[in-house]
Amino acid sequence: MSLLAFKDVVKKYDMNISVNHLSLSIEEGEIFGLLGPNGAGKSTSIHLLAGLLRPDSGTITLDGFDVVRQPRETKARLGLVPQELAIYESLTAYDNVAFFARLYGLRGRLLKERVAEALEFVGLSQRAKEHPSSYSGGMKRRLNIACAITHRPRVIIMDEPTVGIDPQSRNHILESVRTLNKLGSTIIYTSHYMEEVEAIGTRVGIIDQGRLIACGTKDELVAQSGQKEKLVIEANRIAEEAVAEIRDHPRVEAVHVLDNNRLELYMQEADTYMQDILFILGKHHMGLLSLMRDKPNLERLFLQLTGRKLRD
Repeated sequence: MSLLAFKDVVKKYDMNISVNHLSLSIEEGEIFGLLGPNGAGKSTSIHLLAGLLRPDSGTITLDGFDVVRQPRETKARLGLVPQELAIYESLTAYDNVAFFARLYGLRGRLLKERVAEALEFVGLSQRAKEHPSSYSGGMKRRLNIACAITHRPRVIIMDEPTVGIDPQSRNHILESVRTLNKLGSTIIYTSHYMEEVEAIGTRVGIIDQGRLIACGTKDELVAQSGQKEKLVIEANRIAEEAVAEIRDHPRVEAVHVLDNNRLELYMQEADTYMQDILFILGKHHMGLLSLMRDKPNLERLFLQLTGRKLRD
């Protein structure tokens, strides 16, 4: 049984369908990247999982418990780091974390231990007695994470956790995600930064118009898309014999002569067969001046599937 499962879930707003018969499963131990253009149903799906909205039909289960019928059991296993900061400026950092810890039933010595542990984890122990109003944007984001992890949830939803922060805090958060995962939490991670999802995600799901349109590891998705690697070769001259020989190569899909000294070619398994192309260039005395590689990636796949860039 999957740790988390959406089964034929529908959520409507008046006549608009935000989540359209969504079925999705996430296994224990994953860092699952959830991607979608604005208005695709990604945020609504997260709110349904967190119990902030009720589906019109279908079921959502977490660790075998139904999110609608057994909310206490599912919320106890879930940590939510929302896109909008969920912290209180009037409380100290320590009191912010302690407030959320109490909501999860932590009391006494255990509460103090877990609050101290969470603040240490996000690097805010030394400033625990300060109010968030004195924090940078990145520190507030890290405090947001601390508030969500004191009860050691099995699943942590991180919704755009690096929006508008400095590179140092961003790197700290990404490392925190990896560490939380190693400590046993399954992570659902949404971002408008494709490079983040590529760097930390074990599997990726792409939602558009309320439906799951692609799901798999990065390599699986790129392979399914049929994308080929593009090479742009600049040489001191173009030899027609070399172009003909490259076109005959079994891993080359297409070759275009751009001008008197540049070639554009699309090929499979470039890492393995690049030496063949270089051999042909040398054989026909085409002196290599530059070589640019454009590898298949999730950004190109996302654009191919949705017609939009992730940050549109």
